[in-house]
Amino acid sequence: MFGDAIKRQLSGLGGSDAVVPPGMYRTLRRKITALMLLTAAIPLAIMAWLNYHEYQKALSREIQNPLRVIVNKSKNSFELFLAERTSAVGFIAQAYSFKELADEKDLARILKILQTEYVGFVDIGLINDKGELVNYVGPYNLKGHNYAEQTWFNQVRIKGRYISDVFMGFRKFPHVIVAVRHSLDSGESFIVRATLDTHQFDKIISSMGLEPGSDAFLLNRAGILQTDSQRFGKVLDQFSLPMPPPASEATVLQQQDGEGNDVFFAYAYFPDSDFVLAAIKPKAQMLRTWYTVRGDLVFIFGAGVLAVFLASYKITDQLLRRMREAEEARELALRQVEHSQKLSSIGRLAAGVAHEINNPLAVINEKTGLMRDLIGLRDDFPDKERYLLLIDSVLKTVMRCRDITRRMLGFARRLDVTLEEININDVITETSGFLNQEALHRKIDLHLDLDPEVTGIVSDRGQLQQVFLNILNNALAAVPDGGHIEIHTRGDAEGVSVIVRDNGCGMSKDTMACIFEPFFTTKKTKGTGLGLSITYGIVKRLGGEIGVESELDKGTAFTLRFPKHPKHEA
Repeated sequence: MFGDAIKRQLSGLGGSDAVVPPGMYRTLRRKITALMLLTAAIPLAIMAWLNYHEYQKALSREIQNPLRVIVNKSKNSFELFLAERTSAVGFIAQAYSFKELADEKDLARILKILQTEYVGFVDIGLINDKGELVNYVGPYNLKGHNYAEQTWFNQVRIKGRYISDVFMGFRKFPHVIVAVRHSLDSGESFIVRATLDTHQFDKIISSMGLEPGSDAFLLNRAGILQTDSQRFGKVLDQFSLPMPPPASEATVLQQQDGEGNDVFFAYAYFPDSDFVLAAIKPKAQMLRTWYTVRGDLVFIFGAGVLAVFLASYKITDQLLRRMREAEEARELALRQVEHSQKLSSIGRLAAGVAHEINNPLAVINEKTGLMRDLIGLRDDFPDKERYLLLIDSVLKTVMRCRDITRRMLGFARRLDVTLEEININDVITETSGFLNQEALHRKIDLHLDLDPEVTGIVSDRGQLQQVFLNILNNALAAVPDGGHIEIHTRGDAEGVSVIVRDNGCGMSKDTMACIFEPFFTTKKTKGTGLGLSITYGIVKRLGGEIGVESELDKGTAFTLRFPKHPKHEA
């Protein structure tokens, strides 16, 4: 796709001699940059997206596992705590007879031993098979209560053991009861019931070591808080979130709390009771490291895209700049070839014409000269002076025609180039001297700024004079009376540069594109259109370069560069 797009765009640049408009390069730069950016940025975006989600999943697992382990361990601690207390109560029911337990002193002694060996026991009571509280030892006055109608009483009679939820009861403080039924050989039974202080639950939860902002508490399966919660209320309050589905192992869910914050909800159901241990951690707190990594990923992705864009733009810019330079060089070469072909064709034509004209001119010159000699030998020739004037006029015309044909031969490169070491300042001074009278007559300021340190060059003096004469003639024609023409020379180790600048009428871009073409002129009937063409040919023949800058109504500047030694000697 990328290659096809480039080929489609490049197809408009090659195979044609037409000048490529700058807008096409801008459009091509945008398209290539966009294609390179998409080609590099899409895989980078996919990799960033995959890394983002995979790292998030891995980090979530790493965060959830410790929370799950803590909840599971704490659940085991709760189960061990309840199992020890239940076993202790069951041991008492098995080890002591109903009579012994019915004795208040014995029961007080047993409670004291329990409180010594196991923390959390508050009181203990003996209940007969009819639900009557036969004996009680503890800080409350509960004797005489009948629990026959209580739900727990029926459950302990059926199951043999019972651990209640946290409730207030007659004691008016949150507590848990543990009841164990013992059957006698007579078929009767009695129940030993002990009360546990729930402060031990709070100690187990505190030992979980959760970070600030986290919360852990005990629930029952109906969603009633069995311990105080930092975020969801006091003991026996209704839990505000939906109860999670039962699970045999500690489980972690991701959900929102009542304030809309994302939290990790870890929980574990107790298999032998209605308790559910829950722990909640804010997701933002646990993923703080992830958010930092996410910011780094976003920064790296953004920096990567920016780097790709800058690299794409820079590479594209360099590529198109070189293409543009190559296109301009190709265009210049084509124009030079075309110009050379025109000059060559016209030169051959001019050489043929000059050759054909020179022969008749030679005959005319000789015959006219013979006529002048014959007339001069005869003193009695009528109207002798008149004929001699006519013959001189013919000879002058012949000489003028010879000069013309000589120029035509020069245009056709038939004239020899005589190389010698030249100080170009001298050539310019001599040439400008031919035009001083015209410049003085028209009050034109012809200013010479010649570098005295300019080095000598090896070139043809006569052809250089013709070059500067042509350019200065054009400058004089372009500037109005009172105008300004200046000539600057600067030398260096490689050669000499000459700038001829005027403040004349200037040229349009269309005119500038044609000024070196043969027979192109803006002087209408006054010019031949060969001056700049000959100038261009001479400069090239001498190994130099010529350039022009012009702006309408502001002037024109010709820049010529001559090497110290011409590379190609004509």
